Amino acid sequence: MAVTLIDVASAAGVSRSTASRALSGSSLISPETRAAVEDAARVLGYRPNRAASALRSNRSHLVGLVMNNLLNATFHTVAEVVQKRAAASGFQVLLCITDADPAREDDVLAMLGEHGVDGTIVIGSGRSASASNALLAQGRAVVNLIRSVKGSSASTVLADDVTGARDATAHLIELGHRRIGYIGGNEDATSGRERYEGYRLALADAGIPVDETIVRKGPFTTEFGADAINSLLDAPEDMTALYAANHEAVFGILPTLVGRGVSVPDELSLICHEDMPWLAMWQPAITVVDNGAAQLANVAMDLLFQQIKDSVEPDGRTYRIGARLVERASCAAL
Repeated sequence: MAVTLIDVASAAGVSRSTASRALSGSSLISPETRAAVEDAARVLGYRPNRAASALRSNRSHLVGLVMNNLLNATFHTVAEVVQKRAAASGFQVLLCITDADPAREDDVLAMLGEHGVDGTIVIGSGRSASASNALLAQGRAVVNLIRSVKGSSASTVLADDVTGARDATAHLIELGHRRIGYIGGNEDATSGRERYEGYRLALADAGIPVDETIVRKGPFTTEFGADAINSLLDAPEDMTALYAANHEAVFGILPTLVGRGVSVPDELSLICHEDMPWLAMWQPAITVVDNGAAQLANVAMDLLFQQIKDSVEPDGRTYRIGARLVERASCAAL
């Protein structure tokens, strides 16, 4: 005989309605009661009928998480936070990877709408306004994260990339560097535009013109990182420092520096944008701009749940999370 919600409620010592609220993530239920109900459900092997629940409540308890790739360490942190926050509220997460392809992104967003997700967080190409606005029109919550989307009516959560990049470049200038190379993303991405702007502003603050011969912009890939650092190292004019603003490119930059025998920081001072555990374990430990990945994800989930649980209308505002420079051992005075 199939285990029912009444069986779970009886085993947990609560009413059927309390058990239902506990399993649906209601904020009205105490953590202790929720844990007791979840333990009873687990022991009895109870699986709620999501389809029936969705029909009754007009809520699927599904959240979509759309990402460009799984290489970026910030995206890993976002996924962990979203999963934990969703599970704590009785939601399941549908993870979708688009490879930053706008057409695939539109298809994924349409698919999530067809599956009745209650809300979606989008880390995308920045070109999905029509698809995300269609979800909003269906009464589904949407939050854009890390990349802005022109024309989107959804709220957006961004890192303060201009300040982070400006602080990183200024730090190198304070150490006496004037020839500071730059490897960043293309300017169709928010981080590509804003990190380059921060780099440019810091140089301008010090009266240093941008030298485009030591600037490389390209896709968010390991291969681009390797190609970019090789071309900079082969250039006739040497750089004494490098600001690596393209996070995915770092996976190509660091091994290439090791392979070519470049000593950091003796021959080249280095700052990377976006932290991840192995940058602190690299030899030498790499100075980074911490973009606040966990904070970005938590604010995005706060905004998403406000729309889902409290019926708060999205206002199209942009929320910023401050960056901070984490000094380690990869920079030296010139």
